[in-house]
Amino acid sequence: MAIIKVIEVMGNSKKGWEDAADGIVKEASKTVKNIKSLYINEMSARVEKNKIVEYRLNGKISFEVKS
Repeated sequence: MAIIKVIEVMGNSKKGWEDAADGIVKEASKTVKNIKSLYINEMSARVEKNKIVEYRLNGKISFEVKS
């Protein structure tokens, strides 16, 4: 039987939401092994002078815990 653990994560990027998601997985994979999925809960952006300057994501990473 596999045990799946879920952690909440936040990430940001100046390029876009996809880049923010890639960054979340890349950064999490430095300490979390066996990542299975990233579920995006919320997307937001910071705006300055009528232009998006930062893309932000809140989500959940699920990973399999090996016993």
